[in-house]
Amino acid sequence: MASITIRNLEDDIKQRLRVRAAEHGRSMEEEARDILRRVMGECAPPRNLAAAIRARVASSDRVDLDLPAREPMREPPHFGRAR
Repeated sequence: MASITIRNLEDDIKQRLRVRAAEHGRSMEEEARDILRRVMGECAPPRNLAAAIRARVASSDRVDLDLPAREPMREPPHFGRAR
């Protein structure tokens, strides 16, 4: 199992964690683990970006546009040395 150290925790947060842990009859460390487990369990798994874009576009009204005909490409300019 991994462990972490949380530095620069505000005194107010630490006090509220201590009170909350006491209300639940456990240590501050166990209370913090429980909070992390619940919060991380609520997170939705990463979404498939392509599926998200497809779903967003599929729900919109589509418009067919008339595209102009393509013209032939022009000759590229010649940047040779002038004599």
